[in-house]
Amino acid sequence: MKSCVLNVTKLGCMLILVTAAVGCNSTTTEDQRRRDEKTREEAAKATERIKPELKEAGKELGQAAREAADDARAAAQGVKDGWSRDHSHPLDLNTATESDLESLPGITKTDAERIIRNRPYRSKNELVNKRIISEESYDRIRDNVTAD
Repeated sequence: MKSCVLNVTKLGCMLILVTAAVGCNSTTTEDQRRRDEKTREEAAKATERIKPELKEAGKELGQAAREAADDARAAAQGVKDGWSRDHSHPLDLNTATESDLESLPGITKTDAERIIRNRPYRSKNELVNKRIISEESYDRIRDNVTAD
């Protein structure tokens, strides 16, 4: 990728120098026309040679941009999830999302799935009574959950 950018930069510099050299002499003699034609042909060939590398670099940049956008979306969702979590108010076992339940101390993805699968709850104690989580796990989350 870096070598491609360097090649493009070299090509650009070469084209600028050639253009400047050609522009310094404004006489339109036959020799000048031949030099102009030769310069155009060399520039066209150089562009043709570098074209596949430019296309590949464009593809790589596009993929990197897509990955960066995916990462940014995931991070934004994480910020949103973290912002919306409010453990000063207990989570309702009957409506909490899997992600909300996993944010509780000691609750794993499997625990959260099991809690959701066994809804509805009339009482938060049913987590232990129905053997959904252990007494020890329940002790860690009892103040953070409710069953409304």
